[in-house]
Amino acid sequence: MAEFNTTISQVGLTQIPDFIMAAKLLDVDGTGETVTYFENATKNQGYYANDPIVNSAANGMATWAFGRGVEYEDPTTKAEFEHFSGRGNDTFQTLMWNHEVMKLIVGDAFMEIVRAKTGDVILNLVPIGPERVRIISKNGRILRYEVWNSDTGKWPTVKIENMYHTSNKRIGDQIHGTSQIDALRDTIDARQEAEADERVIKHRDKALGIVYYKTNNEGSIATANAAITEGVANGDMIGVKDDTLRIEPWAGRSSEDRQAWIQSRENFAFATFGIPRNMITSDGTSEVGGINGHLIFEQTYGKEQSDEEAAIWNQMARKVKFNRPPSLAPKTQDNQDANTGTTTIQPSEATPSVNR
Repeated sequence: MAEFNTTISQVGLTQIPDFIMAAKLLDVDGTGETVTYFENATKNQGYYANDPIVNSAANGMATWAFGRGVEYEDPTTKAEFEHFSGRGNDTFQTLMWNHEVMKLIVGDAFMEIVRAKTGDVILNLVPIGPERVRIISKNGRILRYEVWNSDTGKWPTVKIENMYHTSNKRIGDQIHGTSQIDALRDTIDARQEAEADERVIKHRDKALGIVYYKTNNEGSIATANAAITEGVANGDMIGVKDDTLRIEPWAGRSSEDRQAWIQSRENFAFATFGIPRNMITSDGTSEVGGINGHLIFEQTYGKEQSDEEAAIWNQMARKVKFNRPPSLAPKTQDNQDANTGTTTIQPSEATPSVNR
């Protein structure tokens, strides 16, 4: 008689290594002239062009910051800036919107400042893709810019005073700014993968399920499979003899978990990008949540505006002020003052409540 040995040998617990965050070394100037390229520009522009969340977040930030026009202190500046045409059909407002989007997704944005021969009058601003720009710096200071010319195959120089250049969240003494996409890349990729998986699963839902035949005849099975496939594709009725086959649905989990995962990645991406999702859409947003999100976001897009106002003054010696979107702060205060019968914190909210 066979014997079955049920002795269990001792095995050690699986050791899970501690998570270690990747280190980040800032790229700074060397001993001589340092040349900085934007080799990730096209990759990040691909994320902007192909990922709806990145596209919406960058566009939303630029629209909130530069979508309501600009005021000028000096009539001469107004005359100059209102005649900017960029590459032919731009305005100063569209140029700044473009500049902001590029700064967010790449980390740096550039526009050539076209000056009159005297140098006193600015005639135009012309956007330049970061992938065609390299920065020449030394000892922590920019010396000049060079822009690739595909016709000549050379890098002609653009003087500092002729390049409008701003960086996104530059830290330490690094040479260039930080792309908003850098901290989001894994999250974006995970959401894209989840959506691709969900698309496959949804497409599979067109099938009736798994067919169990009461025959081993391969010819009959093939004929039946073809008829079922055609019927499902055309939305037709499928007729079979009684008790010849059984169709059961695909075994699978509810789509709610997968949809919740995708939505969590979307919300996280918006938050990390710096713009609350309810600034783009009010779907699923309560009144209180929408108001609070708006109030918090005022500081974020306001900084983008003030940074560009300061950069324009420093690099072009022109004073401008971008119009702020309407603030909800006064309305919020008015609503609170109107609630004469309540306090900011209700007594019931201050008293612990334990459900047994």
